[in-house]
Amino acid sequence: MTDAAAAKVQELRAREGKAEARLRLFVKAGGCSGFSYGLAFDDRLADDDKIEDHAGVPVVIDAFSAQYVDGAEIDYVDSLMGSGFAINNPNAVSSCACGSSFNTDGSPARAGGCAH
Repeated sequence: MTDAAAAKVQELRAREGKAEARLRLFVKAGGCSGFSYGLAFDDRLADDDKIEDHAGVPVVIDAFSAQYVDGAEIDYVDSLMGSGFAINNPNAVSSCACGSSFNTDGSPARAGGCAH
């Protein structure tokens, strides 16, 4: 997790009154490229969850998701084109233009644009 992402998560936690909440990074089937990323505050832990601390932000990843995001970095980008969290994932062979959907097998995105 970059410093920019950690700072934004801390800001959101404070604003939403969730100062102790963990950030969950998850992967689910779907999106135009096969899998999509998700980020959410989560107070629950499962037995197979992995927790890592990044600049005071506990990040939780379940076992299914971990196989797809090993070595990935959560960033926060603020630019003229928009702002938001971005996942820089070395395991993603391809992804859709929105950056929310990816695959690891090299198959192309579905026709018709982003549908995450």
